[in-house]
Amino acid sequence: MALKRGLSGVNRIRGGGGGSRSGFILFVFFCVFAPLVFFVGRGVYIDSSNDYSNDSVKQDLDWRERLAMKSLRSLFSKEVLDVITASTADLGPFSLDSFKKNNLSASWREVDTSLRNSQNQTTPSVVNAKRDITLKGGGSHQKVETPAKFYRRQLREKRREMRANELVQRNDDTILKLENAAIERSKSVDSAVLGKYSIWRRENENDNSDSNIRLMRDQIIMARVYTGIAKLKNKTELLQELQARIKDSQRVLSEATTDADLPRSAHDKLRDMGQVLSKAKMQLYDCKLVTGKLRAMLQTADEQVRSLKKQSTFLAQLAAKTIPNPIHCLSMRLTIDYYLLSPEKRKFPRRENRENPNLYHYALFSDNVLAASVVVNSTIMNAKDPSKHVFHLVTDKLNFAAMNMWFLLNPPGKATIHVENVDEFKWLNSSYCPVLRQLESAAMKEYYFKADHPSSGSSNLKYRNPKYLSMLNHLRFYLPEVYPKLNKILFLDDDIIVQKDLTPLWEVNLNGKVNGAVETCGESFHRFDKYLNFSNPHIARNFNPNACGWAYGMNMFDLKEWKKRDITGIYHKWQNMNENRTLWKLGTLPPGLITFYGLTHPLDKSWHVLGLGYNPSIAKKDIQNAAVVHYNGNMKPWLELAMSKYRPYWTKYIKFDHPYLRRCNLHE
Repeated sequence: MALKRGLSGVNRIRGGGGGSRSGFILFVFFCVFAPLVFFVGRGVYIDSSNDYSNDSVKQDLDWRERLAMKSLRSLFSKEVLDVITASTADLGPFSLDSFKKNNLSASWREVDTSLRNSQNQTTPSVVNAKRDITLKGGGSHQKVETPAKFYRRQLREKRREMRANELVQRNDDTILKLENAAIERSKSVDSAVLGKYSIWRRENENDNSDSNIRLMRDQIIMARVYTGIAKLKNKTELLQELQARIKDSQRVLSEATTDADLPRSAHDKLRDMGQVLSKAKMQLYDCKLVTGKLRAMLQTADEQVRSLKKQSTFLAQLAAKTIPNPIHCLSMRLTIDYYLLSPEKRKFPRRENRENPNLYHYALFSDNVLAASVVVNSTIMNAKDPSKHVFHLVTDKLNFAAMNMWFLLNPPGKATIHVENVDEFKWLNSSYCPVLRQLESAAMKEYYFKADHPSSGSSNLKYRNPKYLSMLNHLRFYLPEVYPKLNKILFLDDDIIVQKDLTPLWEVNLNGKVNGAVETCGESFHRFDKYLNFSNPHIARNFNPNACGWAYGMNMFDLKEWKKRDITGIYHKWQNMNENRTLWKLGTLPPGLITFYGLTHPLDKSWHVLGLGYNPSIAKKDIQNAAVVHYNGNMKPWLELAMSKYRPYWTKYIKFDHPYLRRCNLHE
């Protein structure tokens, strides 16, 4: 029994040792064999993915991965790399080969050609979707682009293409606008007005043109600077030498305006002046003194320019106010010959047409015989039926005889002429007309005739024109009184020419308005605030500062509506309120804008083109298409101030071989 118990104990001991051995084996397996299996499996995966089986190839792979990552980091931002890493997270460690195989653009992926031929019969959308399936490599890690993703990608590409085309088109439109703006600016340059100092001169195309002239002028400026310094430092000998060289250079420049005009001795003068300036610089140069002298000379030159501008403005206004000698001569000769005629020969034919409302009537108020003749001649030459046109001319007593004599000698075909003297209108007196009463006041006489008036600056010169003293200028507000039996009348200024038949104007429906005129307002100019004083409460309460202005010169007036609305009474009311010139300055356009406010019908702009008396950039096409061309401004076509490019439109209606014109030296 004892033996059995011992054997059973041994057996228990052996059984217990076997149990511990199995536990040890399990421990060794998990500690050794499991990692081994993991690393072997890992190696097999890397080998199956990259076809490398030894350690040297693995080391080479690690080196290539690091190099690729370094290159990618230099090419792409962190956000792009994060996207690439996320899209390849299921492929294991990042490698250059996996990037080459699976991360190429769809347009660079290789598609099996055998499948491509078999898919020719399928729809285009399915074919395009299947082309993005990467078949090369045969692995399980194939990137498939679904038709939905492919469609979205196509939409994105189309949007990018449309956006790019839109940007290109917008850029082309911008360039075209800039080119058109440059062309318009170049059209505004007129060599006839700018004169020989125009930057568009042929000589100025070369930056080095007239270089000797400019150098000589610069030398004179520096010589004057050193002359002043030499006086301060008592350098008498150098002062005399500088003054002598300045005189020599000025003498040369007085006879030349370009290098081609310079005499042969000019180069010697330049050399001598340069030597004297070098000598003066060595003896007198002081930066502070030179700067001060140049600044003083600049201020003096600026004051001289301002003075010359004022003088030029004054002379231009004076020239615009005066009548040229040839026209004055013409008026005197015609007056003498008129009074030599017998009373029977002083009468015009067709007197019965003067008050016939069924004919086309024109009102022309002028003291210029030649200008009035151009208006009448141009109208008749372009009229379809001259016999139906009646011209009512009103002038002053000084030119009444000359005006009659001219049209008696030169009748306008079958048209009717009627000449009147404004001084014979007995109803037009100071008790009825506010303007006449104001012109007789002491304040108005002082304003016009006192030379040292404080408002005699250049900005007020145009308002001191003697034409504002003449009732011929204000007679346009009394048309129903002058022509009581007419229904409609076309008012014309004497500085216009007519280029088309004007009879369609009588057929224009004014829609109950009194005045038919062409508007002159642009984006921000020629509006009411330019002509009227809106700081005055009477003006501010009754008118819109942005209301569009219009032009006198060619106006169709409905005299029936005029009488019905008492236009002359409205004019008298505002003219009385402006006795001290607080509502507007002198002239007839501001009171016209007020009187016909809300009563003006806009005509098509082609009826009346303005600005030939001041604007050098009017398009030739606009002038040629206009029915009436207006030389408003100071540069009237009968003056020497006239712009040469516009003058032929006016002179073609004058016969310069006329005996009276030849005797008075009137020529083109």
